[in-house]
Amino acid sequence: MAGVVDAEQALELADEAFGRFDIEDMITHLSAAIRGFTTAEEPCRAAMACVSLGQIITNFMGNQTAGRAWFVRATRLVEDQPPCVEQGWVAVAAMGCDVEDPTVLLARAEVALDRARRFGDLNLETKALADAGLAQVQTGRLAEGMALLDEAMALACGPADDGDSAARSVCSFFTACYFALDFERAASWAGLLRQHGLIGSGAPRAIFLSSHCDSVQATLLMELGRWGEAEAILIRAKADFEAVLGAPSWHPDIALADLRTRQGRYAEAEALLVGKEQSLQALIPSAHLHLARGDLELALATAERGLRLIGSDQLRAVELLALKVDAQLELGDLDGASKTCARLAERTKDLAVAALRLRSDAATARTLAASGDLEGAVALAESAADDVVARQLPWLHATLLLELARLREAAGHQTAAAQAAAVVTATLASLDVVLRAPDLALLERLGASSPLHRPDTRTATLRCDGRWWTVSCAGTSARLRHSKGLGYLAELVAVPGAERHALDLVDRIEGLGTDGQPDRRALGDAGEVLDSHARTAYRHRVEALRGEIDDALDEERLDEAEAMQVELDQLVAQLAQAFGLGGRSRVSGSAVERARLNVTRALRAALAKVSEALPVAGPALDRRVRTGIYCAYDPDAGDEVRWIVQS
Repeated sequence: MAGVVDAEQALELADEAFGRFDIEDMITHLSAAIRGFTTAEEPCRAAMACVSLGQIITNFMGNQTAGRAWFVRATRLVEDQPPCVEQGWVAVAAMGCDVEDPTVLLARAEVALDRARRFGDLNLETKALADAGLAQVQTGRLAEGMALLDEAMALACGPADDGDSAARSVCSFFTACYFALDFERAASWAGLLRQHGLIGSGAPRAIFLSSHCDSVQATLLMELGRWGEAEAILIRAKADFEAVLGAPSWHPDIALADLRTRQGRYAEAEALLVGKEQSLQALIPSAHLHLARGDLELALATAERGLRLIGSDQLRAVELLALKVDAQLELGDLDGASKTCARLAERTKDLAVAALRLRSDAATARTLAASGDLEGAVALAESAADDVVARQLPWLHATLLLELARLREAAGHQTAAAQAAAVVTATLASLDVVLRAPDLALLERLGASSPLHRPDTRTATLRCDGRWWTVSCAGTSARLRHSKGLGYLAELVAVPGAERHALDLVDRIEGLGTDGQPDRRALGDAGEVLDSHARTAYRHRVEALRGEIDDALDEERLDEAEAMQVELDQLVAQLAQAFGLGGRSRVSGSAVERARLNVTRALRAALAKVSEALPVAGPALDRRVRTGIYCAYDPDAGDEVRWIVQS
């Protein structure tokens, strides 16, 4: 009896620690409660304490490996007991969005729903309905899943009175809306959830869920091409989260990383994702970042890990398979891309999410074009671009039209390609987005005025011809002798808005040393805490470890998983230390400063030559080139001259 009393007191102390948001005290007291209940042979109560400890370690410390170990222990404590309500709570111990395979999530939710109704536990029923709904949505059964989620939200806003289980249910709801692109349903419940204090600016729980809601809203704005508004919402949500919880935000960081990748701000995207890549929410944005920065093998490895984890999940599979197609095409693996497209077709055959089907069609069209079937690719792209759903999502519509224009041009249908480009211009005219350099170049070739610039904007070009560069604008051209500065300038102009580290520019233009590594001896010895090559090696090792941990957890080799998690945490910490605010690399010596000075001098000298050769276009370029440790060409929509690099 004394053991039970001590354990109950430990639970009370854990609750008090939660009120102070004292994580260490919570863990200490819950551990004591588990020991007390186990000693007193109270397995069901010990299991519930294990669930609480696992949730804290997973959700507040970000250690899913250790958290899952406590959930496994809780399962073992109650699996041989007669039917009890604790079995239901143990079944849905994890956040719904943290369970990789929806088939597993649904099976657990059904156990919980049975126990909830058998023992009359409305709070457990709310969580079970929400998790079951999320699982149904992920497997493509949207109508059934959303009906369950609506029922769960009605309970959460009504008779259910446990804030924690309601909060976890709301998290499953927002996750389902996010993956199904059902933004209207998320908005329809937001008011009631806010009215009942489940989202808002008050308690930590409400802030966490509110940031999740804001991230879903920002994702909608991204799809609508209103990136500035999305950015403002996410920055505010991130600040509110961190002010109340005193820790890096979660959903806002992941959504903001997605936006930064779209904007070409890759270093900032990586800094936001470091340490979060093990979560399924961050997996797809991480894979997109790897693909965007050209690390194709890592993009493939991340996509494959995701596909192994998600099992029967139809929605995330489409995103991952489409990404895999693009990586395989970039690597020249046409056979692999064709096989992946066949898997895509199978996943989307009866899928009710039209936007995902359209993305699948675009990936398939690119594969058909690469295999030589340009007419088939054009037909498929035309069908996708004409879809009514695409027209409701302006940014998706614009990307599909750009794909159509590119394919028509490749097929020799120049007039039709120009028509598609003109529609792109009209579609993007009112959007706040960043176009990739290849897309801008495509519109330029097809004679469409850039939708992101004034109608009277003139185009200036920078072209390399061996040891000479040609700069041209409005019929005037000049030849300039090659210099490092012109090389740096071309690197920046080729990707408008994308930041480039000074050392990366040096590596790119000056090439490698005799050992195959960047020759930075002239710059000093210290360099970055982790240079670009070291960071790449760390990224690959981190991804490999994540896959090994997943395998160990699936096979319940928990000790091995925890040992690997220690190494993973150390690597992630070292990678995180390589970044400062905004994704800037931290430096340990003079190499970066020397690179900054040398690159800045070379760029300024090159800009002076261009301005002398082209008195109007040159100064317009000079005004938009930003130098420093990070350099960029940042054109503005109102510029009278837009610069591009011609190959």
